[in-house]
Amino acid sequence: MRKHPKATDATSLPRKRTPAVLLALTATALLATASPAAASTSDTTSTGDCPFTETLCLFEGPGFTGERFTVSSLVEPGTCVSLVDHGWAGRVNSAINTHTSSAALFANDDCVGGPYQVPGSSSITDLGGFEPLSLWVAG
Repeated sequence: MRKHPKATDATSLPRKRTPAVLLALTATALLATASPAAASTSDTTSTGDCPFTETLCLFEGPGFTGERFTVSSLVEPGTCVSLVDHGWAGRVNSAINTHTSSAALFANDDCVGGPYQVPGSSSITDLGGFEPLSLWVAG
């Protein structure tokens, strides 16, 4: 098999680019984690508490029971998060807001319309018949 005249063996390539390549891959991975929603979300199975600061904890059951979904904004002034995209449409029944700013729950998937407010540093034990499909959290 003939080699291209400008081809080189892989073993003869200099290794000087390795740190730059690793840095570029790390930066890309960090950007990919922060985009596109610009929010930090986490599913856990803990119930009854919200030990995080500046976070909205949503619970599947009333009285902060069932699975917990936590949301906090990574950007100022805040961000809209689709509960539909995260598999939480129709599942939220109670909430704890540990942020000093209000969070807002919406009956649609795009954070518009009349919000259901969750005041800062407060909790709601039962949302009643309200079924949020999106939410806004402050940064």
